[in-house]
Amino acid sequence: MEDVGRAACSLPSPSLYSPKHQKGMPAEQREATNSIAAAQHNQHLQEIELDPCARHKKPPRITPGLSTSALSERLDYSTDSSDMKRWRRRLRFWSAALLLVFLMFGGGLVLQGLWRPIQKNQKKLASQELQATKTVSNSTIMISSPNENLISSLDDSLEREFKDLNISSSGEVRAATILKDEPYSYILNEPHACLLRAPFLVLLIAVEPKRTDAREAIRKTWGNESVAGDLGFVRLFLIGVNKDTQDKGSSLQKTIEDESRKHHDVIQQDYKDVYKNLTIKTLMGMYWITKFCPEATYVMKTDSDMFVNTEYLIKKILKAKGHQTQRYFTGHLMSDFTPNRHNQSKWYMPPELYPGARYPTFCSGTGYVFSADMAKKIYVTSLSVPRLHLEDVYVGVCLSKLKIEPVPPSNEHIFNHWRVPYSSCKYSSLITSHGFHPHELIQYWKHLQSNKQNPCRAIPHKPINKSH
Repeated sequence: MEDVGRAACSLPSPSLYSPKHQKGMPAEQREATNSIAAAQHNQHLQEIELDPCARHKKPPRITPGLSTSALSERLDYSTDSSDMKRWRRRLRFWSAALLLVFLMFGGGLVLQGLWRPIQKNQKKLASQELQATKTVSNSTIMISSPNENLISSLDDSLEREFKDLNISSSGEVRAATILKDEPYSYILNEPHACLLRAPFLVLLIAVEPKRTDAREAIRKTWGNESVAGDLGFVRLFLIGVNKDTQDKGSSLQKTIEDESRKHHDVIQQDYKDVYKNLTIKTLMGMYWITKFCPEATYVMKTDSDMFVNTEYLIKKILKAKGHQTQRYFTGHLMSDFTPNRHNQSKWYMPPELYPGARYPTFCSGTGYVFSADMAKKIYVTSLSVPRLHLEDVYVGVCLSKLKIEPVPPSNEHIFNHWRVPYSSCKYSSLITSHGFHPHELIQYWKHLQSNKQNPCRAIPHKPINKSH
């Protein structure tokens, strides 16, 4: 086969240059031409050795009349053509690589610029929560989230409040800032507690984190949803934080979180839960009503050691007033009280905090009731009133600035900031009594419910041993 291949390629090689073209050439040019032609011929012979069929390829011819330098350039171009091809391939490769890098870099910048507005829009949409779908009794109810709508709807009314109270509407006290920037971050919250139905009554109950027993007793007694009948009712426990809740792996905090998951009635924020911060706790309750439940009719603020006859409050007092009441605030009125200047007293008021000789009329913090519109008014007013650690006095100062006088109750004995001796007859027609242990709440409530039809003819209840 090799001989056949050679035979097939045995044609004579064409002449590399023609001798007749050398006539009349200068000797120097003829010599240079011959040298270049010889070099090309040698190169062609080497190609034939590698590939016998290369014999058919014509070697480059020598054009007569070319100068020595031109001949040299043509020879260099011929011999270096393979290197040029490799160089060009490399140039194209690196050009393509640089173009790809440029496109990736530029595309990254474009995508980054587009992604930031997308993220902002996603956050805005998430915060608006435009619609929540809940299924109740096999029927689907579409509910609009209150947060963003509330901010826009309250903006004008809050601005009017600022003007009425001579409060600047710029900076931190603008309506949008009040409602978007949380004064204290929520650890536990129930932002949708009022979505299904605007409640007739919301209970704001100040309680210490450790009082799990008190919360459970209230859920079973005067804070149970059954007391409101067919009216909307929301119960909320207001809690801060302390060392016991903030310890790593805190069992108390876990218990509170378990309560929240089960009952959905705990509002916990990151202020320090101590007596002197009771004003902050109460204002955070007002803030919650303003932001999450502005359509409520009435609100009651009370404490966890109270007996509250919520049935009597709803049916005999609030229901009779109807849904149209505004600027309403009532409780056990405290009038003409002077600041306590004894620095060892629990109720001590330093002159530098409150220099006045008398407090304005206020309602005992053990339990007071107000129309829901008052929550917004009191919270907005508090932005311009220096904090006082006595919560009920502070709320009274805010009411005074609002020029709203607390309304005396129909009976001066229905709101009590002391403990009233128990009897079903007395307790059937009062609203608050102070100083109860959780087990007492449960037993007295059961006795009152069992004698509801004729409480003043009931068999007297045997006193409970407080040492239990």
